[in-house]
Amino acid sequence: MAKTTIQYVCSSCGAKAPQLLGRCPVCGEWGTYEEEVVTSSKVRGERLEVRGSAQPQRLQDVEASEEMRLDMHNGEFNRVLGGGLVPGSLVLLGGEPGIGKSTLALQVLMQQGERKTFYASGEESVRQLKLRAERLAGNAENLFISSETSLERILDQVKELEPEIVVIDSIQTIGTGDVEATIGSVTQVRECAARILEFAKTRNIPFIIIGHINKEGSLAGPKVLEHIVDTVLQFEGDQQYMYRILRAQKNRFGSTSEIGIYEMRQEGLREVTNPSELLLSTSREGLSGIAIAATVEGARPFLIEVQALVSSAAYGTPQRSSTGFDGRRLNMLLAVLEKRVGFKLLQKDVFLNIAGGLKVQDPAIDLAVLAAVLSSNMDIALDAGTCLCGEVGLAGEIRSVNRIEQRISEARKLGFKRIIVPAEQVERLDTRKQHAGIEVIGVKKVTDAFRLLIVKGERVNG
Repeated sequence: MAKTTIQYVCSSCGAKAPQLLGRCPVCGEWGTYEEEVVTSSKVRGERLEVRGSAQPQRLQDVEASEEMRLDMHNGEFNRVLGGGLVPGSLVLLGGEPGIGKSTLALQVLMQQGERKTFYASGEESVRQLKLRAERLAGNAENLFISSETSLERILDQVKELEPEIVVIDSIQTIGTGDVEATIGSVTQVRECAARILEFAKTRNIPFIIIGHINKEGSLAGPKVLEHIVDTVLQFEGDQQYMYRILRAQKNRFGSTSEIGIYEMRQEGLREVTNPSELLLSTSREGLSGIAIAATVEGARPFLIEVQALVSSAAYGTPQRSSTGFDGRRLNMLLAVLEKRVGFKLLQKDVFLNIAGGLKVQDPAIDLAVLAAVLSSNMDIALDAGTCLCGEVGLAGEIRSVNRIEQRISEARKLGFKRIIVPAEQVERLDTRKQHAGIEVIGVKKVTDAFRLLIVKGERVNG
């Protein structure tokens, strides 16, 4: 007879324990252990036949070729995936509730044209899916939908339809009868993901599964879920803004440094091919506290608007607040500004914002951050035709940044007259051929950059 035992599994990292623990000894999280019923002779369903040989091969005998990819007819989605969707791959798409995960997945399927696609939803009825599809731009002629929570029935429908792409929404709402656990538990999520991966590799059908995230902002379910899948995509953005960013946190078939930018509209998500034109305001001239930075996300350069506000502290302790920029790095840059330049900001509040709701981690925008703070503190508007690029060290020096030529080309393309960059990189540039039409100015220290900015600046109030 089947022997049934009970064990406890951490929902954060998947660690197992024979008894209930308050704090996980592996990941350190509190209150994450859940009860799991284990049956020694439980049926694991139909065993799928694995294609190919399991015999070891000499590495030199293996033929290396480019992985065939499916063009998703969505430039931003292709960019993040590394050039397209690999057949037989398993992609996990996560994001906050209401951010647009289901909209993105459904819209991508509707852009496939003649390809037969399948969308299985455990959260919405077929009528709800129909209403959503009607407001999205695309062709739904070869799109099949189903409202199902049983993994076995979903896989049977895939066998019958033989689609080229499958989307399951979401992994936390489906379950398998082979596991004696509630839908959405650690055991069900882990077992369903493993079964889907085995099915995808055997049938050579790519699967996109949508996952929920917890209150900390990470993907819900056991950590083993991220290890099972081939690619982990994070769809992020502030719901108060219209921009959404698609990032790859893990990608076995491409780079994790690329991002895709979308604009949320009534008719769905629109690809943003030139984010610089949307992120820069046209009415910044004559306003203090605004500096333009040339940043790079992955291999894509674009310009962003850094806004700062410096005012007298209303209370004893001054505030340091940043949106879209690391708060600890802001404190470090303010210390450099005080120690190396001589501006006293101890009794002043400093607020920093990256316009457009973007979150930027590129250290090359340090110089623009300090320039915006200086501009607001002195109430001087910086030259609207000047762009900045450079990492600031603790000694006040301007350090080199990567992809400097792409940053300069992007600034020239958008009509900027000059760009301030690290001095040591100016000598290597051929400004006559590649960057004609824009003045490239090299600076070694923060003070050198400030002298140029103040001379070209314009005092706002008197």
